[in-house]
Amino acid sequence: MRNSTPVVSFILTPYGHIGLLRYLYFSFIFLWYIFIVLANSSLVLVICLERQLHEPMYLFLCSLFVNEIYASSTVYPCLLSQMLSEKHEVSRSYCLLQVYCLYSSASVEFCSMAAMAYDRYVSICYPLHYSVIMSTRRVRHITTLIWVSSLVNFTICFSFTVQLEFCGNLIDKVFCDHYLVIKLACSMSALADGFDLLFAFVAILLPLTLIFFSYIKILYICLKTTKETKQKALSTCAPQIISLVNLLIGCIYHFADTRLNVTVNYLHPQLRVLLSVYLLLCQPLLSPLMYGLNLSKIRHACKRLLFSRK
Repeated sequence: MRNSTPVVSFILTPYGHIGLLRYLYFSFIFLWYIFIVLANSSLVLVICLERQLHEPMYLFLCSLFVNEIYASSTVYPCLLSQMLSEKHEVSRSYCLLQVYCLYSSASVEFCSMAAMAYDRYVSICYPLHYSVIMSTRRVRHITTLIWVSSLVNFTICFSFTVQLEFCGNLIDKVFCDHYLVIKLACSMSALADGFDLLFAFVAILLPLTLIFFSYIKILYICLKTTKETKQKALSTCAPQIISLVNLLIGCIYHFADTRLNVTVNYLHPQLRVLLSVYLLLCQPLLSPLMYGLNLSKIRHACKRLLFSRK
């Protein structure tokens, strides 16, 4: 039975299963977080310093790398502190702030990928008009729109969540999840849940529609071109496709685990915890590794910056 005492903090229950392995987990997560920040910030610095990389695709990548740091810094410090804590408790305000940052970063991620897919579509399907369609000014406007729309969209959805009164404070995750938070509400949870689904539609399904449209058009063009053109198109699109597939797998699992609760009876609790942070572990590091290692311009720019004195 839920109590009626005003909730001022939430307890993240999965941390109770960590036991003596907390120090091992802490060391691994700490090093992983440092690696994520260094990898993404290094590539942001390279793109900013190298004028040859001031092209639409690399500017969109720069925005994506900034978002990876934003998303990781929302969760990892809390993960690290909770691993060494005995209470596994977070304040209501911090929990809601974490929800806001996580969901807005997810929107930025999908919108950035949609912008990158559209950029590849214009580059491959309209190469003669590419510089006109994807001008520096337009890229700047698209990037600004990505961040502003993502923040504003979830602010509207989030405005209902902050007004909720909670009758429970146990969250079965290692971070604060929006759906699990509104499930603890005493009332108005249905309205907040409805806006949560609306946000998912705007932030995920609409960008996915643009992404699929772009790649279908690219595939159609590639089928009518030479083998060399196909290979070039594949080499530029492959990192985006791999990153998108990884993102979708993580999102599908998150939806199935959180909303449908289908994994409780089949997976060990510690495995569920690991899979629940799958996206937060893999995606922030996958992006810089995929693009940093696969795009020759970024590799050459890194070499020039590192060995320019020689």
